[in-house]
Amino acid sequence: MRLRSALLATSLLAATPFAAKATTITGPYVDIGGGYNLTQTQHTRVPGYGDEGAGAGRVGHRHGWTGFGSVGWGFGNGLRAEVEGAYNWSEIYRKSGSDKGSDRSYGGFINVLYDIDLKRLFNIDVPVTPFVGVGAGYLWQNVNSNTMAALGGASSPNARLHGTNGSFAYQGIVGAAYDIPGVPGLQMTTEYRMVGQVESFGMGNIKAEAGGETGALRFDHRFNHQFIVGVRYAFNNAPPPPPPAPAVVPPAPTAARTYLVFFDWDGAALTGRSREIVAEAAQASTHVQTTRIEVNGYTDNTSAHPGPRGEKYNLGLSMRRADSVKAELIRDGVPANAIDIHGYGEAHPLVPTGPDTREPQNRRVEIILH
Repeated sequence: MRLRSALLATSLLAATPFAAKATTITGPYVDIGGGYNLTQTQHTRVPGYGDEGAGAGRVGHRHGWTGFGSVGWGFGNGLRAEVEGAYNWSEIYRKSGSDKGSDRSYGGFINVLYDIDLKRLFNIDVPVTPFVGVGAGYLWQNVNSNTMAALGGASSPNARLHGTNGSFAYQGIVGAAYDIPGVPGLQMTTEYRMVGQVESFGMGNIKAEAGGETGALRFDHRFNHQFIVGVRYAFNNAPPPPPPAPAVVPPAPTAARTYLVFFDWDGAALTGRSREIVAEAAQASTHVQTTRIEVNGYTDNTSAHPGPRGEKYNLGLSMRRADSVKAELIRDGVPANAIDIHGYGEAHPLVPTGPDTREPQNRRVEIILH
């Protein structure tokens, strides 16, 4: 029941969302953590008894805690290597009788771990980096307890078990890291570890109240299940890049503005209304972004001189009209070098007509501000 509850707690912690971007470590880092330690029941045996079952017993454990610290190096591709020191403690509550005491283990590991970059590998953009790892090292186990033991079929009141021994140890690790917003390189971690030690190592002595020694006690394989919360700091973690600058949208080109000046038939002189229109165009050119001013003169398809001579005459008449408008623009303050003039004669009529038709809207000059 305790193991299932602890697993559930670790799962809930791993599911907690954090509003940050997950980080893969590059360079040195340090890691510390602590949490709940559950040591599985161990079987014991006192060598030297003819009956193999006579000196057998069990050591049970309940409440416990663990702590560790490590230094390591991240290679930037998810792979990490670290050296770890660990300390575990649990309460002894039963050893084939009534026990009181404690069980400690301490030592070190060399671990190899891999951070799973969900964004890079699976295009999953979440603020968490799962990791898995394995480790190998050495742990010393120290047991110190008092018990009412039964050895060799006889009750040994107030027997004491004490001693320390070490052995090869290994561990498997699975967890997740969460970036802490606003502090580049700082992460919170949650993880589960299974720590094992090899079987059949001898430890300490059984000593009865009267002072008689019964010999060393042998323990079988040892397993610790650990549920840990920690903090990790990576030293070479650069601050997140600034958000990209907004794209510069070029301003939309200003639409050309056109002013129309109309003329009498066969005339190039400006009327009072025509001069007002030219003045409006001159003033507008100083208030809007203007790169050039086009002045284009036109006629209708009638002429004071019929025939081919009339077309040539109208072309000249359209230029005289354009010159009249240009001169008025200059008087209104527009630089002469900003004005381009053209005469198109009967071309590009504003109002389509039949041949030899007097049309007032086709006798015009267009002032175009670009």
